[in-house]
Amino acid sequence: MRLLLVEDDPAFSEPLAADLRDAGYIVDTAADGAQGEFLGATEPYDAAILDLGLPKLAGLEVLKCWRAAGNHMPVIVLTARDAWHEKVDGFKAGADDYVCKPFHPQELLARLQAVLKRVHHFNQAKLTVFGVELDEDEQTAAVTGGEAQPLTAIEFRLLRYFMLNAGKVLSKAQLGEHVYSESAEPDSNVLEVYVKRLRKIVGNDLIHTRRGQGYLFGLKP
Repeated sequence: MRLLLVEDDPAFSEPLAADLRDAGYIVDTAADGAQGEFLGATEPYDAAILDLGLPKLAGLEVLKCWRAAGNHMPVIVLTARDAWHEKVDGFKAGADDYVCKPFHPQELLARLQAVLKRVHHFNQAKLTVFGVELDEDEQTAAVTGGEAQPLTAIEFRLLRYFMLNAGKVLSKAQLGEHVYSESAEPDSNVLEVYVKRLRKIVGNDLIHTRRGQGYLFGLKP
């Protein structure tokens, strides 16, 4: 999953970005509202974490621009302010959740997981699809109550994206955008290697190749 973190304080954004990456997310950062608005409007992010107090363009205006353009990307707003009316303004502008500074990184991660599951119409404590249970905290996968199997970072990101988009045909380019950082994006042959590894973990009957289109996670019709 690819995230956009828009925060102007590097002392805050750098450790937060590191925590998010450790949790299995690809993270792009923007240090002001204008850059953040542009990236959010032009790149295929799965969610954004948006500070309100930004230079060049306030966070609330960034959010309004995205929503006015029909951008439905989930957005969690960060702020050092705790005034109730500012939270109301954020929700009215289209925020999906609101976190006040200071906060523990685990709280933000839990809220992010909840928002992503809600957007993809899941409400389980753990992400479970077609008998595969993904533990997002431990980055392991188990099939029909079997033993949990540890996943590499890329395997985890790939399986999570498959599961959240179960039943959809995903192109190799789309998978690359949401699973790999730009500096580490491999060619399609490397992606096939990771798909083969996941098939060994979840079973060959769940990840299907669609020639000329990509892959589909789900049961055969």
